[in-house]
Amino acid sequence: MPGGTSERIRDLERRQAQAVAAGGPRKRGTFGARERIERLLDSGSFTETGQFVRARAVAGGGRRPYGDGVITGHGTVDGRPVCVFAQDSTVFGGSMGESFGEKTVALMDHALKTGCPVVGLNDSGGARIQEGVASLALYAELVRRNVQASGVIPQISVILGPCAGGAAYSPAITDFTVMVDGASHMFVTGPDVIEAVTGERATAEDLGGARTSNTVNGNAHFLAADEEDALDTVRDLLSYLPANNLEHPPRYAPGAAPAAQPLDAVVPDRPGQAYDMRDILHAVVDDGELLYVQELFAPNIICALARVEGASVGVVANQPLHAAGVLDIDASEKAARFVRFCDAFGIPLLTFADVPGYLSGVRQEQAGIIRRGAKLLYAYAEATVPKVTVVVRKAYGGGYAVMGSKHLGADVNLAWPTARIAVMGAEGAVGLLHRRELAASDEPEALRARLVAAYESTHGTAYLAAERGYVDAVIAPRDTRDHVRRALRALRGKRAPLPQRRHGNIPL
Repeated sequence: MPGGTSERIRDLERRQAQAVAAGGPRKRGTFGARERIERLLDSGSFTETGQFVRARAVAGGGRRPYGDGVITGHGTVDGRPVCVFAQDSTVFGGSMGESFGEKTVALMDHALKTGCPVVGLNDSGGARIQEGVASLALYAELVRRNVQASGVIPQISVILGPCAGGAAYSPAITDFTVMVDGASHMFVTGPDVIEAVTGERATAEDLGGARTSNTVNGNAHFLAADEEDALDTVRDLLSYLPANNLEHPPRYAPGAAPAAQPLDAVVPDRPGQAYDMRDILHAVVDDGELLYVQELFAPNIICALARVEGASVGVVANQPLHAAGVLDIDASEKAARFVRFCDAFGIPLLTFADVPGYLSGVRQEQAGIIRRGAKLLYAYAEATVPKVTVVVRKAYGGGYAVMGSKHLGADVNLAWPTARIAVMGAEGAVGLLHRRELAASDEPEALRARLVAAYESTHGTAYLAAERGYVDAVIAPRDTRDHVRRALRALRGKRAPLPQRRHGNIPL
């Protein structure tokens, strides 16, 4: 050890230089771990933790670099505190060793104590084989921290390279996952092992590439064009979220009303004709801006973050452009998780319903649509945040009940005069109720048309629901933004105490 102060300082500087040096060459076109942190956080705000932690000594010796392949610390995004870790693929391929894991777990503990969001920048080959069970133990420790933090602090995972094996389960538990098109891969078992065990051939992209994860299995929430876009997405996402479950979501100056949209003409006059629900959403929220969540997965339902009068809201809406906005297994699970996230962090829910019901069919029934579709019912019924619902067109059967109905605890329910609320659509109801008359008629189509018109005027209007108090007001479409603003303003002080319990038992 050097003797004098100046020598000790030079020794410190030498060690610091070693700690921040890259462990080897990185993939072409990617940023280094430290560059990623710098690009995510506000300039000059990063404070590193555990810089001089070293890799454990293993049998046979070998390198013991400072940091052990992960950079941990805290900084700010738009002036708000954030904890961050970045796996360094140039050090042991970014694999998790004991020291690596302990640093990450310590950061999670710090984030929980301080009520601070965590962003994980993942680029790892998985468990470090040389360290055996110690590596596996730390994965389990990390997952336990993810679970402890769930619903307490926002957790965001960014996949910037491989994320395989046990490493994939931690992002799966976090709230949001961002992947980079053509660069990110997330799977439990890689192509070589799958081929050896099952004989199936697949590429890493097929198994868990960014597009597969965003469109097929729903493991990811955002598809980024490149690393810069991924980090921008994280910064944008954090702007909607509170630091923790005890704080209110951030409020900004009220955004401008979007340019006038002809909402009175959005819903087509011809029954069954599709339209784009996004046209309505962009006309209601501040500045017409929404951050779509899982936009490419289960597109028959829309989940998005937006602002109304400068305050965050979570938007859930059926999308008639895709499968008529029907609720299937994927749509139910996508929306249920989003609703529960918003409820956990005090973000009001704004629902737009145009739903023919739950999807029928042998495949859906055998795949468990009863159990899995019930997740959305559970999520809405459980949520205690302010809930405002607008019925735009059809709301039939179980679809009416689940999409933010009064009966599941919605606070303010509005309907457009185009809304049809009934057990089923008029065509189906007439076919069941009047099949004998139709079969005996000389002019069945003319009779059917009269019966459908009669059913819609007596059984399916929004006014019938309004008479019973299930709808608070029938409004002109052009007035929707104003009614939504007033409703959310009135609900800011909402209190909804719940009975004491450990937790509910959602039908997983």
